[in-house]
Amino acid sequence: MANNHQKLELTWIGKDNQPKLEPRILIEDPEKSYRDKNSENMLIYGDNLLALKALEQDFAGEIKCACIDPPYNTGNAFEHYDDGLEHSIWLSLMKPRIEIIHKLLRDDGTLWIFIDDDECHYLKVLCDEIFGRKNFVNNVIWEKKFSPQNDAKWLSDSHDHILVYAKNKDIWRPNLLPRSEDMDSRYSNPDNDPRGSWTSSDLTAQDPFEYGVYEIVGPTGKVFSPGNNRHWVYGKEKMEELIAGKRIWFGALGNNKPRFKRFLSEVQEGIVSKTIWYRTEVGDNQEAKREIKAFNDNDVFATPKPERLIQRILTLATNPGDWVLDSFLGSGTTAAVAHKMGRRWIGIELGDHCHTHCLQRLKKVVDGTDQGGISKAVNWQGGGGFKYYYLAPSLLKKDKHGNWIIDERYNADMLAAAMAKHEGFRYCPDEQIYWKQGRSTEKDYIFITTQFVTVQFLDKIHEEMKPDESLLICCKSFQETAKIVTLVLP
Repeated sequence: MANNHQKLELTWIGKDNQPKLEPRILIEDPEKSYRDKNSENMLIYGDNLLALKALEQDFAGEIKCACIDPPYNTGNAFEHYDDGLEHSIWLSLMKPRIEIIHKLLRDDGTLWIFIDDDECHYLKVLCDEIFGRKNFVNNVIWEKKFSPQNDAKWLSDSHDHILVYAKNKDIWRPNLLPRSEDMDSRYSNPDNDPRGSWTSSDLTAQDPFEYGVYEIVGPTGKVFSPGNNRHWVYGKEKMEELIAGKRIWFGALGNNKPRFKRFLSEVQEGIVSKTIWYRTEVGDNQEAKREIKAFNDNDVFATPKPERLIQRILTLATNPGDWVLDSFLGSGTTAAVAHKMGRRWIGIELGDHCHTHCLQRLKKVVDGTDQGGISKAVNWQGGGGFKYYYLAPSLLKKDKHGNWIIDERYNADMLAAAMAKHEGFRYCPDEQIYWKQGRSTEKDYIFITTQFVTVQFLDKIHEEMKPDESLLICCKSFQETAKIVTLVLP
């Protein structure tokens, strides 16, 4: 008998063996943070899965665009990435990260993933499962190379994929791309029309339209018909209105087949993006490497993305002030472009290049000394700043006797913040009331202490609490009779 509860999904060895993640806290290193102390931008050094988990509480439903460039699992040796993981391990690496990113996205947010042919189609099925197949937007093709690889064994690889998913495709709509000068140059004004530059378009079509078959008499008396098996796209009455309004062009001498005049002023401000992005429009690998050499000539990242490519994604997917996330920051391109475009950003990177590439690059962006990439196109002169964070160690560790203890690197503030996060509270100490260290709602608080908790201590707090407030107390030790008191606290 068929199992009616089966679903279409991708399976692999170890898929269900996902580790339970500890929600770590993020610690700022002021010496590495740069310029504007009020900046919300975040450069995070650490394992991206743990960092994503650390962001979940504060940023769930806040990210407008996640743009990631994970290791492609090509089997090649990359200096900065372990990019040759066995297939099942690679999928197990991607699944929890995409699941948390899905939680972080706004309802009108999108995820853009760079990938090549080796894992693209498996990754799509995985994303279909997490986002829902109906929320798949498109597979964008990016031309990453210009010259063919003459040493290729089969076909010369010249493109990468960009898988695009919406959190909710029903409500997400991409922005338009700006019109180029080349597009506008196709418009001219040969008849000095006071309405400005225009271009002409065909007035005939093949679809059945019985009112579109008739003759048009031109200014010189020449008669025009739509042609065999074709018709005018407008009815006769509407066509006469257009001719009277000088919207129909018969050529400079009035003897040409009529065409419709479309004015530049009537064209929408932007254009809809296509799904094939050529290197001439958004750059290629070589352009990206030249951009990196401008701030690190000794250690060029193996697989960078050009700034123009990220600019197009952020143009389509975000507006100024929106949050942009890249959890595989690499050489820092996404954060650099987001900064120049006035977006808030979070970048996560574990490798040494967080410091040799990302940190150095983003300082130059803030200073305005980075004039490569899109800087001149957006007139970037510098400004803003960012904060540098690293992941706290695990809260608990085993001592030499095998007993679980709190890691000695945790001071009182770190311990309170960590426990609040573990229990689902937001750490925000009240300036006046010491036991209000964090909250989950307006009236639900948490208090963390290493002191020995007595009944008298609890009674004092209880007297200060309002009738509609509740409090969770976390402590290392307490008086035996305090167990009963805790049950009657509001």
